Amino acid sequence: MPELVGIARMAADAPCLEPKRRVQYFELPARSYLARCDSTRVPFRWMINPYRGCEFGCKYCYARYTHEFMELRDPEQFERKIYAKAFDAARFSEELRGLPRGETIAIGTATDPYQPAERRYGITRKMLEIFADTAGFHLGITTKSDLIARDLGLLKEVARRHYIRVSMTVTTVDTELARLLEPMAPRPDLRLGAVRILADAGLRVVVGCSPIMPLINDSERSLDTLAREAAASGAREIWANVLFLKPCAYQVFLPFLEERFPELVRKYRERYERVAYLRGAYPEMIHERVEQIRKRHGLNREHDDPEPELWPRDAQMSLFAP
Repeated sequence: MPELVGIARMAADAPCLEPKRRVQYFELPARSYLARCDSTRVPFRWMINPYRGCEFGCKYCYARYTHEFMELRDPEQFERKIYAKAFDAARFSEELRGLPRGETIAIGTATDPYQPAERRYGITRKMLEIFADTAGFHLGITTKSDLIARDLGLLKEVARRHYIRVSMTVTTVDTELARLLEPMAPRPDLRLGAVRILADAGLRVVVGCSPIMPLINDSERSLDTLAREAAASGAREIWANVLFLKPCAYQVFLPFLEERFPELVRKYRERYERVAYLRGAYPEMIHERVEQIRKRHGLNREHDDPEPELWPRDAQMSLFAP
């Protein structure tokens, strides 16, 4: 083993907060809470991930590579070794003060901010409490957990000060299929129930069907049913991305297919063995299908949110669609 340095050394030295039968929780020192993102593929500039690793165990998860930075290269360690970032409210506030007003910040870009660890450590909630004491950002929260409804009152206060969009990931409304794909995540009906709670409270909520997996959840019927349920729950929009498989995800997803969908293994190997992202006719067909479904269910509304009540006069508008 090479000498561990940086985040790998910090992870190795992290104290165990709580061992469970299946999962271990650790506390990880945080050098900073905000990470800059300069990719043109995403509509935000800053990212926050309160946790490293995710207990939901989604078979397609692209973020498993983040554990490799800590020299944790067994893919299952991503869902069994969960690192909660030690939170310092004063330092987080200072980082936010260093950003220009109007910046875009996405919470939960790699790991779910409302995974089971949040019930114990509440780091996401602590961060929202800081946002409720400042103003002038465009915020996005991505989750597949109904736990977010716990913070309804706090989210409403944040929405008085910032543009905020909550994106609930629902890949399918088929409970059995969801349990196979996302074994430890809340059921789809619970997620859509949280969408309704947040939407009824006036928050902007969208549903993300991500990823769309060839021959698994990509049919017209599957996507249309999801869109219909999303609209009935009060979602303003639906968005979708086709599955991509980085090596860390490929080595988990292919064995999963061999066990649960053996008839699809050959097709997936042909398409993903050499490339992570699909190009050409298939993603174009899915894009057109999703666009038609969005229009059919009125899930293509323009971004017409009123300015937040306490939006500061000196804040710049953002290209990010909150």
